[in-house]
Amino acid sequence: MNRQLIIGTIGLQYLVTNVENGEFSYPKALKGIGKDYREFLIGNSDKEHKFVDIRFESDKLVVIVETKDKFTKKNIAEGMVQLQQYLAYEAKLTNDKKVVAILAATETDDLRVWQDRSGIIDDVHVDPAEKTIRPMEDYVNLHFGTRNNKIAVIQSTYTLNELLHGYGIRAQIRGQFVGTCLLALKHGLKYKGLTTAQIRSGIEDELETLLNNCLNKAEKLVILRQKVVDAQCVRGLKKEEFEEILDFIESRILPYINDKTTQGQDLLNLFFTTFNKYVGKSDKNQAFTPDHIVHFMCAVVGVNRHSVVLDPCCGSGAFLVRALTTALDDCRTEEERTHVKEMQIYGIESDETAFGLSTTNMLIHGDGNSNIRQGSCFELSDWEDKGVNIVLMNPPYNATRGDSKPEYVKTWKKDTKEDPSKGFHFAYDIAHRVKHGKLAVLLPMQCAIGSSSEIQRFKKLMLDENTLDAVFSLPSDMFHPGASACACCMVFNLGYSA
Repeated sequence: MNRQLIIGTIGLQYLVTNVENGEFSYPKALKGIGKDYREFLIGNSDKEHKFVDIRFESDKLVVIVETKDKFTKKNIAEGMVQLQQYLAYEAKLTNDKKVVAILAATETDDLRVWQDRSGIIDDVHVDPAEKTIRPMEDYVNLHFGTRNNKIAVIQSTYTLNELLHGYGIRAQIRGQFVGTCLLALKHGLKYKGLTTAQIRSGIEDELETLLNNCLNKAEKLVILRQKVVDAQCVRGLKKEEFEEILDFIESRILPYINDKTTQGQDLLNLFFTTFNKYVGKSDKNQAFTPDHIVHFMCAVVGVNRHSVVLDPCCGSGAFLVRALTTALDDCRTEEERTHVKEMQIYGIESDETAFGLSTTNMLIHGDGNSNIRQGSCFELSDWEDKGVNIVLMNPPYNATRGDSKPEYVKTWKKDTKEDPSKGFHFAYDIAHRVKHGKLAVLLPMQCAIGSSSEIQRFKKLMLDENTLDAVFSLPSDMFHPGASACACCMVFNLGYSA
């Protein structure tokens, strides 16, 4: 894309130049506010980078573009050094206005974009999902959001669900299928003009790369292959149908859910919650927790960069995703962010389909290690030495014998088929093992006010060992249309204090 096309796409009305050749001089601009550009030089380079090729500015953000004829290893490195220097100037010149930094090859369509909040120009922080130059309005919407963003995402979920239904993608795998496609596209999946077999192979390659160094990589790959890549309804897609689906996701979903911004994270959560409600679930005991409730619970327990979070019944991963993004927003350094991603978020899920969805969900949100295990929360214990100090959970309220704690099931009457504690025994078991920190759990309202013997027994056990901090009643239609339950949020300080 040549210079004129770049200017025309982003918007001539936003172009800012202050020297005759159309470039932007930082020494001249900084002098205009009484500053010497030499005060802001960084690095050890003998060359002073002072002129950015193209600069755009709106009332909300700045877009700077450094151009090269073609990308080579040498000029990419040079361009990154230049952009890093320009960010230092912009911080003073615009009083820390948001900056989108772009490195573009004018003779090809090669592009590199940095637009997260780190202010770091390197290979780690480049946005792999950005493949084209956008209009200024798109950048503003991506980073600051408008009501139309949310409306567009919600409308797109309905349309996408209808599209998948029309092409025979089974309802049971639609959430996992869309999540996997979204993940692969986010990381540069090529699909134009390819056969269905080639697209499926490309998705599988992307998954394998993303799951490198991941806990239980082989187990997760097997599930994602079986549930998505090798599913009969996916193999049966015509290449034109597969391309149409991927085009829709890439153009109507992906632009709004940049995981490197809080706004993008919120929209991604909104997309998954809304899409899964449209699809519905075959398991009446599995309910996706609405994002605003998840956000509320993370705030109540005070998730921050020091939190080590466990969700022992993680489902699609809503609590884990929100805890991750909340903790990352509190981080001050890249080292802290990496530690949060790799060492501070843990999940357990027994259902194979939900396990696959939560793994994909976390990876889409930029999780660095995906510490999610498939199995029973009563049996898995490798999280116990990780320093967990925050528990967020929404256990099944009508768990069967096979999903409940075996020792507890032995005490049930012979004709009892579902958990008489209504999920309370899940919360007690985890609280008993964590022992310190905070636990926030969604339970049926009868767990707070009911008088059944089993509920009363587990309420006493919880209060013997922990302190009830608060109980919040929640709307009766909170899980609609996925499930129907009148729930409350109980918050405990773990470890008894007189």
